[in-house]
Amino acid sequence: MPNLCSQFSSKQMARKMESSARIFLRIAIAVTMLSAVADRFGFWGAQSGWGNWQNFEKYTTELTFFLPGILSKFSAYAATFFEIVFSVMLISGFRTREAAIGTGVLLMIFALSMTISLGVKAPLDYSVWVGSAAAFFLAAQRGR
Repeated sequence: MPNLCSQFSSKQMARKMESSARIFLRIAIAVTMLSAVADRFGFWGAQSGWGNWQNFEKYTTELTFFLPGILSKFSAYAATFFEIVFSVMLISGFRTREAAIGTGVLLMIFALSMTISLGVKAPLDYSVWVGSAAAFFLAAQRGR
């Protein structure tokens, strides 16, 4: 039978690891989304995913072909806005659960749109489902 001291330190260590994992997940999700936003504004250069806003709008139109044109364009702005807001919330630890749920929903919509317009393989190749699941997992965790 282990002594009380070793049980206490194991529980403390487990809590510390859980807390560190939550912080790592918050940062990883947020930085990933901010990197995509940076790409839209040309910060990663012309040889990246979109390279500029016009290419991102074109890609968004392709993914949301089933929406009226104005809603398709609006979705590009809305997605960018929410990616920035949710990322800042996740990094700062402000209302983490709400930010994680919002991120999970946003990424799920993106994955569904990719699936509808590009096929099943595209969101799998870019781990969009994994990002959505990770955000929902983060929302289910206790603590910040």
